[in-house]
Amino acid sequence: MKDYSIRDIGLAPEGRLKIDWVREHMPVLNAIREEFERDRPFAGVRVAMSIHLEAKTAYLARVLRAGGAEIAITGSNPLSTQDDVAAALAAEGMNVYAWHDASPEEYRAHILETLETGPGIIIDDGGDLVNALHTERTDLAGKVTGGCEETTTGVIRLRAMEKAGRLLFPMVAVNDALCKYLFDNRYGTGESVWSGIMRTTNLIVSGKNVVVLGYGWCGRGVAMKARGLGARVIVCEVDPVRAVEAYMDGYQVMRSDDAAAAGDMFITVTGCRDILRDRHFRRMKNGAILANAGHFDVEINKPELEAASVSRRTVRKNIEEFTLRDGRKLYLLAEGRLVNLAAGDGHPAEIMDMSFALQALSARYVLENGGRMEKRVYDVPPELDRRVARIKLRSLGIEIDSLTPEQDEYIHSWNHG
Repeated sequence: MKDYSIRDIGLAPEGRLKIDWVREHMPVLNAIREEFERDRPFAGVRVAMSIHLEAKTAYLARVLRAGGAEIAITGSNPLSTQDDVAAALAAEGMNVYAWHDASPEEYRAHILETLETGPGIIIDDGGDLVNALHTERTDLAGKVTGGCEETTTGVIRLRAMEKAGRLLFPMVAVNDALCKYLFDNRYGTGESVWSGIMRTTNLIVSGKNVVVLGYGWCGRGVAMKARGLGARVIVCEVDPVRAVEAYMDGYQVMRSDDAAAAGDMFITVTGCRDILRDRHFRRMKNGAILANAGHFDVEINKPELEAASVSRRTVRKNIEEFTLRDGRKLYLLAEGRLVNLAAGDGHPAEIMDMSFALQALSARYVLENGGRMEKRVYDVPPELDRRVARIKLRSLGIEIDSLTPEQDEYIHSWNHG
C-alpha cells in the first residue's frame, strides 16, 4: 500500500499556509485540540476520512491526529480537492489519496486505497466511504467501530441502509445536530454558494430573478443571501409545509416549470436527482445560469442538457456554455457539482469550526461507546451540541444567563400550583 497518491508533494508549503490560516479562525477546534493532546483518546486508532479535502478539513485531520489518531484521508468530490492541501497532509505523514479533477475511476480507487488502511473509525461526507465498505470491501467492515456522517445526502443514504437492515456498524448523523444544520447548512451554504457563483461569473446578483429549488436548511440560506444581495427570489418545493414557510418568509413560490421561464439564475439544493431537466431548459431565458449546491452532480440533468444543445464549450474557468438549437445559451457552473466547493473554498472557517468540532467530539463518542451501540443511525448527543455552542460563545466573548434552581424546577414541573 502506498503512503499517498497525490499530484505533487512539492505543493506542500502552499497548502500548509492555507491550513495555518484557517487554524487561526477555528477557536472551537483549537479548544478541542488542547483536550485531545492531553487525553490522546484516539491513540493507536486508524481514522479514515472521505471529506472535501481543503484547508478546514485538513485542520480537522490535524486535530484528530493530535488526539493520537492515524489518519487516512481522501476527497468526497473530485473537484473540491485542493492539491496543495493534500500535499501538506501527506508531507506531515498522513495517508492521503486524492487529487483535483480525478476521473470517476481514480476517485473510486482513492476511496478503496483509503479503506485498505484498515480503519476503526469512519468520517464520511456524502456516504461514499460507507457505501464502498458495504459493497466492495465488506471484509473490512468488521474492523469498524462506527463513524460520523457530515451532510444531508449521506444521512439520507444511511437511513435507507438502516431501514433495509444493511447497515454494518453504528453511524452518528452529525448533519442533524443543531450546531450543524442551523449554522453550517444555512449560513455556511448561503454564503459559500454565492461566493462561488460571484467569483466564477463576475456578474451582479442584484436585480436578478434567482430560483432556489429546495427549501431545506441549505435552501433557506441560499435564498436569504440572494435576497440580501438584492435579488428577487423564487422558491420551488415539493413539501407543502416548506412551501408555506418560503411564502411566509416573503419569497415567491411556484412550480419549477413556471419558474424556468422567469429565472436568471438557478440553484438546485435538494439532494434529489433531475430537478432541472429538458423541459425546464426549453423554457429558460437566453443567458440563464445553472448551479448546483447539492452533494452529487445529478440535480441538473447534464445528459439532457447536452442532448438539447448543438454546441458546448468552456467560456471561463468553471463555466460551460451550452448553445441550444434555437440559439439560446445556457451556462452551467462547475460541471453541475457543488458550486461552493468546486468553484470556491467552501464554507467560511468560522462556520466549519462548529461542524468539525461536532465531528471530532462525535468520533470520540463513537470510539468510547461503539461496543454498546446498535447498527443504526444515531443523533449527536445533545450535550455535545450544547458544549460546542458554549465553546463558540466563549470564543466570541459572550456570556449568557443560567436558570436559578427555582426556575429550573418550575420549567420542568407539570404542577405550577
